[in-house]
Formats: sequence, C-alpha cells, structure tokens
Amino acid sequence: MVSSNHEAMHRIFQHDLRLFSRLSGMLGLPLPPPVEVTVLPTDLTESAPVERRVDTLLRLDSADDGSLLLAIEAQGKKDAAKPASWAYYTAYLWTKYRLPTALLVVCQDRATAEWAGRAVCSGPPHMPTLTIQPVVVGPHNMPVITDPAEARADLALTTLSAITHAGDPDIDAILKALSTALQGVPEDIADPIIEFTAQGLGKHPAGELWRKLVAVDLSFYKSFISEEIRDEGRAEGRTQQGAKFVLAVLDARGIAVPGSVRERITTCDDLGLLDQWVRRAATVPTAEDIFTTEDE
Repeated sequence: MVSSNHEAMHRIFQHDLRLFSRLSGMLGLPLPPPVEVTVLPTDLTESAPVERRVDTLLRLDSADDGSLLLAIEAQGKKDAAKPASWAYYTAYLWTKYRLPTALLVVCQDRATAEWAGRAVCSGPPHMPTLTIQPVVVGPHNMPVITDPAEARADLALTTLSAITHAGDPDIDAILKALSTALQGVPEDIADPIIEFTAQGLGKHPAGELWRKLVAVDLSFYKSFISEEIRDEGRAEGRTQQGAKFVLAVLDARGIAVPGSVRERITTCDDLGLLDQWVRRAATVPTAEDIFTTEDE
C-alpha cells in the first residue's frame, strides 16, 4: 500500500519542478540549470501483465547539456527487490526516450539511505554488466533549515528537509521555522506546503507536532488538511474535558483514584465511553468500578 509520506517524498518534486535543480548543487552534481522541466507519465508498463510504475518522472532540458530524465523514488525501508526494479525503470526509460536517465531515491532514515546508495550489479562479479547506483537524498545530506528567513526563501526545500529529518533531534526547530515562514504567505502557496509536510511526516511523532503548529501558527488557513488538523484538535479537547469531568466527579465523592485508573481515563479518546464513565462515577463505590460493563 502506498503511504501518504511515500507520496510526499517524491511529489514535492512535481510541485516545485525546479527543486531538483537547486538540490543538485547541494549533492555535488555538476548539472546545469534546466531551461525547462516537464513531468512525464510514470507508467512503465509493457504488454506483459506486470505493471511497473516509477514514483515521479521528470524531463530536464538545459541549454548547454541537452536533456535528461530523472526518475524519483521514495523509499521507506530496505527492500532487496528494489535494485532490480530500479534497473528495469532506468533501462526502460533509457530505451524508450533515448535520453540519459538518472535515478534519485528519497529516504527518511540513514540506514535506508546508506542501503539505497550502494552500487548493485545485475551480473556476477567478473561480469557486472549493468550497475545501478542511485543518487540518494536523506537525513545524511539534506540541509537542516531552522532559520525562518531561510525557510521562506525556499519553502519546498524546507519541506523536503523536514520530511527527510523526521526522526532527527532537529525536527522541532525545522518545523517551527517552516510554520513561521508560512505566516503571511498567500494561501495558494502555503496550502500545498502545509499538506506535503503533514503527509510526509505521516504518523511519525513529528507529524503530531506539525499538526499542532498548523493549528496554532497557521490558524487562518482553510485548506483541507489544516481543517482536518483543527477538527482533530477540537475532538482532542472534548475528550480531555470529558476525562477531567470523570475525575472531578470521583474527587467530589471522595473516591481515591489509583494511578493506573487515572491514566486509563486521561488517555481515553472515545467520547461515548467517557460519557458512560461520567454516569458511573456518580454511583460506583470504587474508581475501578467505572470500567465495569453495564451488563455485569
């Protein structure tokens, strides 16, 4: 199943077609700036029944060095089958378009990035034949952007920085710089950045931090993801109030609440269940009894 963070890691290059050109200098790639960048179809299926799709495919046309194809793959974990797929993608594209073909792999953790950057040969050691070695983007070589002014100067690059550094200690500062940089930015520019960041961070703990920053720092935006974030925040607020009400009733009746019971109440996110506990808290002899089902 394709995850939302998988989509964000490569679609950010479709959103900002010049992002790779700016990134290539940071990666030490001597590529001239393209005159034009075109998003190409990603379906690499032949007449055979096996469907093959590269994540994102760009054609970069430059005035001096001609054209090249850039296949971009988002990779969340090590996968022994991937080098063969990548070799197929690049060979197929080279054959179809007759253009130099490069592969960029975007990773969110260092171990996967190190694995993805290895050279893998299709043949035996004495006859390597075809070697695949992607250029890899990940937390090991992406800049850590914590200055709001720097973030504002390149929102797409800062988004990619946040996505690739999702598990790093600096992620809080990166996200705060990005949320600050987005303040005052027109909504049509800010909305996709907000959404790419949320998708790219996914269920990672940093994703929750981003949702809170959006709810607080960017409360005036009305995009789908920002509205979803605020709806979640309102629901979370209601459950917190419900838990406080349960504890207040027990406290008013002078009933001791053990730590394990308190934790179960305060971590409950089911409003219906909290409502049942409130009603039971008014009559139960002990705090533990609020968890007793009504049928018992």
